[in-house]
Amino acid sequence: MKLLFAEAPAPKLNLSKKLLLLNWPFILLITAIVLVGAASLYSVAGGALDPWASRHVVRFCFGLALLFAVAFSDIRWWLRGAYPLYLAALLLMLLVPVIGVESGGARRWLGYEELSFQPSEMMKITLILALARYYQWLPPEKIWRPDALLPPVLMIGLPVVLALAQPDLGTAALFAIIGGGLLFLAGVSWFYFGAVIVGVVVALPHAWEKLHDYQRERVLTFFDPERDPLGSGYHILQSKIAIGSGGLAGKGYMQGTQAQLNFLPEKHTDFIFTMFAEEMGFVGAVVLLALYLLALLFITYMALRCRSIFAKLLAAGIGLALFAYVFINVAMVTGLVPVVGVPLPLVSYGGTSMLTMIIGLGFVLNAHINRNVTFRRSEARALW
Repeated sequence: MKLLFAEAPAPKLNLSKKLLLLNWPFILLITAIVLVGAASLYSVAGGALDPWASRHVVRFCFGLALLFAVAFSDIRWWLRGAYPLYLAALLLMLLVPVIGVESGGARRWLGYEELSFQPSEMMKITLILALARYYQWLPPEKIWRPDALLPPVLMIGLPVVLALAQPDLGTAALFAIIGGGLLFLAGVSWFYFGAVIVGVVVALPHAWEKLHDYQRERVLTFFDPERDPLGSGYHILQSKIAIGSGGLAGKGYMQGTQAQLNFLPEKHTDFIFTMFAEEMGFVGAVVLLALYLLALLFITYMALRCRSIFAKLLAAGIGLALFAYVFINVAMVTGLVPVVGVPLPLVSYGGTSMLTMIIGLGFVLNAHINRNVTFRRSEARALW
């Protein structure tokens, strides 16, 4: 579908003006969080840059170039390309079961070894773009109508189903949280959210039957980790031991016994917050979470200053994604939610997840730079 639209005139910004409008303190804040991740990965490797810390920094430098490229681009490009990019990401997710790379019993990647990537990470950004474009052109008086709700629900539902099929419960939950949050911010009635909650409760018994064995085991372990302390409950029990042993001030940098003696699994990816909390203690963990909170406050501030619905929802959607990642990861390693394999953004080791988040933050900065750009709906018809 190609939608012809007219845009309200807006002053053209040259590169020097964009550099002045860029939120530099926000970039420094993001860099600080990444450096925390690099220091943690250095510690995880026993005081070595390889194999994780050096790659983490190199990926951030490459991602920083992408961040500036996205931030300085014309926001109208992303408005026009929102639907095609979403469809491209959807197609890649459809290819995963066919030609995807299998690892750990799940098929989630495309490519080969170091060149592989997760299409679901790309989908998180394109889903936000597509929903932001949809509500940019939807008249406010139509938001409450059921027929106006069907397209965004399909946009959210399709990647959720494809993620569950991989199977990847954590990513499916992220899609649902990001999509649902954007619908709420766009002004969708509370009535629909209530109906969804009732539907989820009713469908829980059926959903339980459809879960894979290891997913059911994760849920059961969440309620009682002691039922299998050397099997499915091992991760969360070791995580709680590590966090508790860190105490108030921590054991000291590179002095965490649970991590350094390899009791803690996945310490460079999903459980890196646990390792950090053991070494830096409650104080260090609070400082790291405060950095994330400050980043979210920056994003909220930038989103509220945008004049167009597209830019506002684009920035807010990335903020929702960042919040969902941090919340699920920290809740997961502290035993508040089942272990679902969600990394800590910008800190955990992982190429696709880091680059995707940095590109997303580039869109936040793009929205901030173009905060005074407005769009108006055209009288032209939609062409299929």
